[in-house]
Amino acid sequence: MKFKCSKNSILNEISITQDIISSRNALSILSNVLLDVDNNLLTIKATDLKIGFETQIPVSVEEPGSTTVFCDKLLGVLRAMPEGDIIFSVEKQKLIISSENNNIIFQLKIIEADKFPALKNVSENSYFSVPQKDFVEMVTQTSFAVSDDETRYFMNGVFLEKKENNLVMVATDGRRLSFVKKEFDSVPDNMETSIIPVKILGLIKKLATGEGEFLIAISDKTFFIKFDNNKIYSNLIEGQFPNYQRVIPEKQEQVAILSKEDFLSALKRVSVLVEQKSKRIFMKFYEGAIDIYTEETEVGDAKETLPCEYSGQDFVLVINYLYLLEPIKVMEEEDVSFKFTDPTKAVTLVPVPEQDYFHIVMPMQV
Repeated sequence: MKFKCSKNSILNEISITQDIISSRNALSILSNVLLDVDNNLLTIKATDLKIGFETQIPVSVEEPGSTTVFCDKLLGVLRAMPEGDIIFSVEKQKLIISSENNNIIFQLKIIEADKFPALKNVSENSYFSVPQKDFVEMVTQTSFAVSDDETRYFMNGVFLEKKENNLVMVATDGRRLSFVKKEFDSVPDNMETSIIPVKILGLIKKLATGEGEFLIAISDKTFFIKFDNNKIYSNLIEGQFPNYQRVIPEKQEQVAILSKEDFLSALKRVSVLVEQKSKRIFMKFYEGAIDIYTEETEVGDAKETLPCEYSGQDFVLVINYLYLLEPIKVMEEEDVSFKFTDPTKAVTLVPVPEQDYFHIVMPMQV
């Protein structure tokens, strides 16, 4: 095997593979990345048995072949190399990595490619297409609300289902919930409901250009996605996702509308003096205004008043400020409305004008 390619073209792809297999140790084939060259293409594969990744980049091939090499050290070597073309070759059970003028040479031990596990696959007719831009927006509106509590593993991912012609994504950690739906004619009626690990959604979001289409398939408890030159799959999370529809309020009588940017700025300022364990922020709504403030601690307290469209009775909500900051940051509209009925019941954050997503937050009890 011998080929040549530019440093930058391969460095980014190897960085992605290392993100997938970073928890593996040096003694496992799963810590290696597979390199296969033929027809002036380099195919790169990596897997931790739960997630699989495959991509291709154009290279100049002198001799086709394949091998696997310890990904972490390959990444370190590539980062250390100067800009320009790099030559790769296999000699005597080692991958030789050298600069074009041959004054820099690294040698890494290899493991034969036939020991690398086969990646999962699915038939081409199992795929359906959705616009990259729309799917990434759905991930953006939900993924931050996923639970990190491993004992509630069924909430460690984003729930995906089809309802009529809509693709619905929901995420919750039990104290908040994010919901988004978009209409896609291409989604098959028999699409399986699934819980997709947040790790693969983050990887997709990182790699996507936002242009063109995603090809998606869900089969055999696995989520498959293809786009550009990338193929990725992940095992789905097994378990019963909570009945999110029971959490969505049917009617909320009190509505307050604020400037999104003004509220975010005020929230960031006031949160400087939030008690760090509870992260508790107070919001008092009254005629035409809102007070955002913290409780007094041994360090001090903070308060800021903003104008808002509100004409109901005086109302105080106590909420973890991160549960406000994270959803409002991903809203694209200029204004946000708070809908509520009682200080102890769910608060709904809705963009103004209303779109195809919303976020629900449970207040804290004082």
